[in-house]
Amino acid sequence: MIVYPNAHFDKVQQITIEFLKEHKIKALILDVDNTLIDYHRKMEESVVHWAEGMKQAGIKLYILSNTNHKEKVQEVAERLGIPYQNLAKKPFRTGFLKVQKIIEEKSENIGVVGDQIFTDIIGGNRCHMFTILVEPVDKKDFWYTAWKRPLENTIKNKYKQKMKE
Repeated sequence: MIVYPNAHFDKVQQITIEFLKEHKIKALILDVDNTLIDYHRKMEESVVHWAEGMKQAGIKLYILSNTNHKEKVQEVAERLGIPYQNLAKKPFRTGFLKVQKIIEEKSENIGVVGDQIFTDIIGGNRCHMFTILVEPVDKKDFWYTAWKRPLENTIKNKYKQKMKE
């Protein structure tokens, strides 16, 4: 189902190199808001260490964000030492396919990590990439995201129930 992720974690730091290797993932496309940083633009130091470990293991990282606040995404990308693109228009395929071309990996070897079903997961699934849903870093959301959360939570609960069966 296009709204279901391939995997689910509480936070990005739980995604391990072993997990990625098991699923033949060589690159990760990362969301920013409520995936890497909270509403107040704060990023846990453990995210920086996680990204460093991924890069040292040869995992390519790339930020793909819908935000129009370029400086916010640029600040996160610089802190993590990875490239980025903002104004991605997720879930449209264009941004994902552009990143795929840049990182030169097959779609089945790319993981898409994000906190939103209707942007990150649907977009990644439409591009035949391995989608990883993480829980939002912060309970506080921007208005354009907050209204979708109840529906996303319903989908997440159905997904979790399906995984138990």
